Amino acid sequence: MELSVINKDGKDSKKKVKLSDTIYGIEPNDHAIYLDVKQHLANRRQGTSKSKERAEISGSTRKIKKQKGTGTARAGSIKSPLFRGGGTVFGPKPRDYSFKLNKKLKKLARRSALSYKVKDGQLQIIEEINFEAPKTKEFIGILSNLKSNDKKTLMIVSDLNKNLYLSSRNLQGAKVVTASDVNTYDLMNAKSVLISEGALEKIETILS
Repeated sequence: MELSVINKDGKDSKKKVKLSDTIYGIEPNDHAIYLDVKQHLANRRQGTSKSKERAEISGSTRKIKKQKGTGTARAGSIKSPLFRGGGTVFGPKPRDYSFKLNKKLKKLARRSALSYKVKDGQLQIIEEINFEAPKTKEFIGILSNLKSNDKKTLMIVSDLNKNLYLSSRNLQGAKVVTASDVNTYDLMNAKSVLISEGALEKIETILS
């Protein structure tokens, strides 16, 4: 499979690159994508939710009324979950939501996501872009030239360019990542995926 390389002006650079069918042309595995996205979101959870149980509530320990003769149910503590301000029964506790997946499955998920993007026409190969200084306006102009300014865009570069990253940081719908940091969630969340020529080689090395 061949794709034309687009320059930052949105025009054909007259160069073509060949995409590996084992990465960009496989039959996507939806379950692998689901598991990898689920793991990514689970690993992002803080897991710090906490509610106080009966033993952790501050309050008197005296028996609040006599055992018999009141005509109502027995009650031994103001900290009972039955009363307002009492402890919580089976409330949340701090926990770790993360779980592990096999490396082969994670690679399959990323290959499946990339194959979906090619299939849906949402992937473009672009020339290397370097900024001498952070310029958000210039970055927006490039996205506009590539017809990606009104879409959630993921730009994958070979190496981290600090100025390019800073230029995109304030844009809610754009994200710049290196080829080694790309994940299934970002790929599936984006409506436009821009891969630089250098990143293309690194992705094929990582996922082959």
